[in-house]
Formats: sequence, C-alpha cells, structure tokens
Amino acid sequence: MAFEGLSDKLEATFKRLRSKGSLNEADVKEAMRDVRLALLEADVNYKVAKDFTQRVTERAIGAKVMESLTPAQMVIKIVNEELTELMGGTQSRLGSAPHPPTVIMMCGLQGSGKTTHCAKIAKKLKSENHRPLLVACDIYRPAAIKQLQVVGEQVGVPVFEMGTTNPVTIAKEAVKLAKDHGYDYVFLDTAGRLHIDEELMNELKNIKSEVKPHEILLVVDAMLGQDAVTVASAFNEALGIDGLVLTKLDGDTRGGAALSARAVTGKPIKFVGTGEKLDELDYFYPDRMASRILGMGDVLSLIEKAEQTLDEKKALELEEKLRKNKFDLNDWLEQMQQVRKMGPMKDVLGMLPGMGKKLKDVDIDEKQFDRTQAIILSMTPRERRNPDIINPSRKRRIAAGCGMQVEDVNRLLSQFRQMQKVFKQLNGKGGKRLMKRMQGFGNMNGFGGMPM
Repeated sequence: MAFEGLSDKLEATFKRLRSKGSLNEADVKEAMRDVRLALLEADVNYKVAKDFTQRVTERAIGAKVMESLTPAQMVIKIVNEELTELMGGTQSRLGSAPHPPTVIMMCGLQGSGKTTHCAKIAKKLKSENHRPLLVACDIYRPAAIKQLQVVGEQVGVPVFEMGTTNPVTIAKEAVKLAKDHGYDYVFLDTAGRLHIDEELMNELKNIKSEVKPHEILLVVDAMLGQDAVTVASAFNEALGIDGLVLTKLDGDTRGGAALSARAVTGKPIKFVGTGEKLDELDYFYPDRMASRILGMGDVLSLIEKAEQTLDEKKALELEEKLRKNKFDLNDWLEQMQQVRKMGPMKDVLGMLPGMGKKLKDVDIDEKQFDRTQAIILSMTPRERRNPDIINPSRKRRIAAGCGMQVEDVNRLLSQFRQMQKVFKQLNGKGGKRLMKRMQGFGNMNGFGGMPM
C-alpha cells in the first residue's frame, strides 16, 4: 500500500521518542530531522516537508508539551494534527449545482485513469440515488470512446458520444440532453496527453469557457513521483482546478508526491482510487489517512465498508442463530461471502489499529476462501445443516466433488467445531457480558472464524 515506507520510518522515529522519559528541544529537533528525511524519501516536495516539520517543531517545543506527563505522545499528537492539515484538514465532498445538472470536468494526463475514474465516481453517485451521465470528449485516443462505453455499461450509467465531433460541441450537447432527461450529474471525460502541451490546455479552456463546469477535477497518478507536483501546478494555473482524484494508491507508490500536489495547489483531495475494480474508490478523509500513515488504523472506514457490504438483516439472523447455538456451514459460507465483498482480507485487517506493520510480511492466502467454499458447496444441504452426519464415505465423496483431499475436508470440519465451541462459550455468563460489549461494533461479527 501507499505510504508504507513512510509509516515504517515515522514509527521508528516515534519509538525512539517514547523511549525517553522526558524531552528537550534537541530531542524534538532531532526527531523532526528524521521526520523530514522520511517525508523526502516518500517523495514529498522539499518545501512542503520543510514547512511541515517547522510547524511541528514550533508547536512541540512549547512549555505545555515539554512539561506534560507524556511529551512523546504530545509530539505524536501534533504530528497527527499537522499531517491531517497537510492533507486538507477536513473532508471535501463533490459539489452540486443549485439547478441540475452538476457538470464535472475530469482532466489529467493520458494514462492517469480519467476514464475509469469517471465511471467509478458515477457508480458511487448512482448508489447514492443520483442519475449521472458520462460524456465521451476524448476524440483522439484510439478506443477512448469504446472504453468509456464499456465501463459505463459495467456500472449501469449511460454514455453520451458524438464520435469525433469537436469536444466543445459534444460537451454542450451532453449538458443540453442532461437537462432534458433529468440527469443530475454530467461527467466530461476529456482528452489527455503524455505530457502537458498548449493544444491540450487550449481545448480544456474552450470546454470550460463554453460549458462552465461546476467543478474541475484533476486525476493524478500517485506513482508519478515529483512530476505530480509539476502536473498539478500546470493544470491549476491554466484551468483553476477544484479538487484532486488520486489513483493507484493500492500500489507500491511512495505516495508523498500526491500529497505535495494538494499542498502546492491548495485544492482538496476528493477521491482516492484504491484498486482496479470499479467499486474500489473511496471518499478522501484527511484525518483517517493521517491515522493510517501513523499506524493508528482506520476503524471508521472499516465500519463504513462493513455497513455498505454486509447485509444487516442477515447479520441479525446470524446473531439469533449464534444465541441458540444453531450456527451451521450454510451460515459460515454466507458470512465468508459477505466479508469477501469488503475487499482483500489483508487490506481490511490493515485498517485495524496496530495491524498494518504486523501484516506486512504475513501472506494471507485469499485462495483459501475459494477452497473452503468449494468444499462446503460439495456437501448436500443436509450435510451443511448437520455436519455431524459426515462420515468417512461422505468425506471421500465431498473431497472428490471439489477436487481436494479428505484431509482438507477434515481440516475444515475441525475448524468449524472449534468455532462452535467458541460460540457455545460466548453463550455462557461471561460470554454474554462480552457479547454485550461487542454489540457496539454493529455487524462486525462476520469476521469470526474466517480461514487464513
């Protein structure tokens, strides 16, 4: 994940701070030198890194911090607050016009992910009961129109296109159609280039002048390195962008340059692409990202992800079955399928405080889910409801049916029995108290017993 190297270096710096009972000015300045170096190695712009550490130092050497009982924790708190501020302070949502449609102009270099992220944002808005329209304004790149049509179809959002007509005309006609047919958001997928040139900028300026978009979003590839700052500055000077969309934050990118783009332009990061799939897009929360960078986890995002993907009615049914100790293999299969919708298990668990570094070298075998599912689906409905009837001959049939060994079937049944024991203990007096405390976690009980 992005910022992994930065997280490790900051954690090492804070560990050294925590090892000191008290701090003096020299300790803080030494720690901030390490923080600045960590930021520079993460591709954060030099001026941005210098200003950041200067602000932290000024706040951290105050008497209030030095005389506190836990000065190291106070310094970490200040770093967290300043890092949140560096990334925008508060969440910035997509704007909306007083009279629909809201026109969003997407721009960026070729290959940054504009077309895909037009569809991703449209999909997210559609799930929030909006009616978005995608518009093919890139008439130059081969198959650009076709690509937009394909992703549009995948997310169930219509695409407006007029072939190789002038992009300004296409944009104007699309807005007209949106007004007539009740679309409340219009996304203009504009052309990109491999590098910034005058021709590209003039076309974008003409579209802006004629259509007057309510927001201009710049799509920035987080793997660009320091070039991200140059690109963001050039687009902002020419067009006056309103926000940033960061892509490829799931990769090995160091990520700092993308944060620099926000600091240099002064424009908020509105969305982050977290994977290649069309549902792998999140709203950007500066405070949550700061917490993740500092190894504090992101429980709020985890809960939101669970609420979006886990079926509340099924969760309540499961809770009732657990109370009555009637949890069977059908329930296990159902819970496993719901949890998988939340994304790769390593990413999901990485949102828990302190888990990021622990999972760094842990290889979670996602295919184990498929193997478990195959074994359970090879059983008859009766066997799933009552695993106790599965004798050796049934085990051989199940193993043959899913292409695995009897040992694999035995292992799964053993795991299931262990889970049943745990649930039985939870139904005891002490367990009921524990379950009551856990109710605040909503539907998170779907994680229990997942194979890894």
